[in-house]
Amino acid sequence: MAASLLLPLSAQANDKPFSIAIHGGAGTISKAKLSDEQQQAYRDKLKEAIDAGYKVLNDGGDSVTAVTTAINILEDSPLFNAGKGAVYTFDGGHELDASLMDGNTMNAGAVSGVKHIKNPIDLAKAVMDKSVHVMLSGQGAEEFALNQGFTLVPNQYFDTNARYQQLLDAKAKIYNQQQKGMDYQAAHQQLDDNYKFGTVGAVALDKSGNLAAGTSTGGMTAKRFGRIGDSPVIGAGNYAENGVCAVSATGHGEYFIRYHVAGDICARAKYGQKSLLQAADEVINQRLITAGGTGGVIAIDHLGNIATPFNTGGMYRATRKSGEPAQVMIWRDK
Repeated sequence: MAASLLLPLSAQANDKPFSIAIHGGAGTISKAKLSDEQQQAYRDKLKEAIDAGYKVLNDGGDSVTAVTTAINILEDSPLFNAGKGAVYTFDGGHELDASLMDGNTMNAGAVSGVKHIKNPIDLAKAVMDKSVHVMLSGQGAEEFALNQGFTLVPNQYFDTNARYQQLLDAKAKIYNQQQKGMDYQAAHQQLDDNYKFGTVGAVALDKSGNLAAGTSTGGMTAKRFGRIGDSPVIGAGNYAENGVCAVSATGHGEYFIRYHVAGDICARAKYGQKSLLQAADEVINQRLITAGGTGGVIAIDHLGNIATPFNTGGMYRATRKSGEPAQVMIWRDK
């Protein structure tokens, strides 16, 4: 009889690899414009989030809980474009999106355009666990939240001065382009990448071999008309399937939706028999960038391997594997 069969199931489970990765958005992150104090603040918050998710896994918790635990910390920080640090819409408010997927059951939940939910990833989990639907939007999603016992917060809860200044700057650029004859859509396209994306997310593999992925965002600065990006779209900004991989994306959402980025990476690994690193690199640094799409992903496979490719100047991210210290990175050289 194999030696492993003589061990209690709990001991066997403790020997299984587990891993977690998180991101806080990709973009043109300039070393020159990021002070030592700001850089340290980002690194400290990323480490806090990755360690909290890792503790869940190390204590035998499930991957879904690890993902939501890590994302909650990032949502509550004004440093990131999710929750408290969400960007402003063109009209001066906040509309938030999030999604969560359980690779074990292939169940998923998502919310879009919510205005009064402190932690949208928690509402996405409630949609996954407590409803017969996958995605709820706007007022209906908030009615469901009240039904589930959530406490709504005023939209002003998400206000931060830095994001407001970013909105003013974006609108000035848009108005300038409109004076040259461009309509809003064309003018908005002239904004650089830092106005177009910024998201938080987490992916995890637990000791039972279950994968999960979550993504949460405030969307795009100066967005209008109820715009929804890739973050709440299963297969675009988020995907998880046991035995294959889990992916959370950050980038210019319109491209991630059109190119089905998260699902494409897992499909290449599943059907193309490609490694996670190869699959993720092909999609982010070849297919997506050729199309003009910018951003990155965090991805994890069923063995605990992690990939964090991005085609922008930087991506706030952190990884941690079983028995190893956390790795916190912003640029390619860490």
